[in-house]
Amino acid sequence: MSEVSSSDQDSRVVPFAPPKRDMHGGPARPPRVLAVANQKGGVGKTTTAINLGTALAAIGEDVLIIDLDPQGNASTGLGIDRRSRRFSTYDVLAGETPLRDAVVATAVPRLHLAPSTLDLAGLELEIGQARDRAFRLRTALAPLAAPAPDQTKFSYVLVDCPPSLNLLTVNAMAAAHAILVPLQCEFFALEGLSQLLKTVDSVREQLNPDLTIHGIVLTMYDSRNNLSGQVVADVREFMGSKVYDTIIPRNVRVSEAPSYGKPVLVYDLKCSGSEAYLRLATEIIQREKELCVG
Repeated sequence: MSEVSSSDQDSRVVPFAPPKRDMHGGPARPPRVLAVANQKGGVGKTTTAINLGTALAAIGEDVLIIDLDPQGNASTGLGIDRRSRRFSTYDVLAGETPLRDAVVATAVPRLHLAPSTLDLAGLELEIGQARDRAFRLRTALAPLAAPAPDQTKFSYVLVDCPPSLNLLTVNAMAAAHAILVPLQCEFFALEGLSQLLKTVDSVREQLNPDLTIHGIVLTMYDSRNNLSGQVVADVREFMGSKVYDTIIPRNVRVSEAPSYGKPVLVYDLKCSGSEAYLRLATEIIQREKELCVG
């Protein structure tokens, strides 16, 4: 696993909290796998994966982001140069390398990434006839449940899915404990959500009976736009408590950050977008506690 030098880290990251320690000394809990999915493009999937991962790391979690989009925007948005991607999620899903070998450290403490390359676009053709084609990611993730003493023990794995309901997204859903759905506050939001929910039901019936909807996060909210407010009301009426309380506002700093290869929490910790993602991370941790109790 590649590392970022301490001198580089000091100039590139915010001073996050110290890592959380397991006070009970019990056996390692397998990482919680959340697929960030929506077949619509431009709804904030990659932005949510990057910044939620950073926010979780900021409050002491060890997080792995898996870039399953051939465009590789999560990799670029975290400052991982294409020349640094010795192995990628293509190599992992093609069965050519273990997931750990593809994982690289980012400039954010406790945040790691399995990067993507354009090779991933051809994977469906290559493995489309394989009997285990829907379970490649689940198989690759299995070793994370029992890390060696010198390996990072991830508490969360966030899978950034492509903007389509293809084999890559199905792999993410088959491997995930739950789906996190970014939903843009725009006119066709509910129409796209209905299609996604049908796919989740199908995956649950055929591939992953334990799959749930962890929550829906409303993104790109514009308080000056009456339509945004109406979409929020409609989605909350349709999905009830599945909608997170936190709403991600439309914020120019969130849009600018990827061009600098940084999460917005590193680019501008005090902006409204950063504050929203920190609240979302806290809300997700709270839901996780309630799920464990339940």
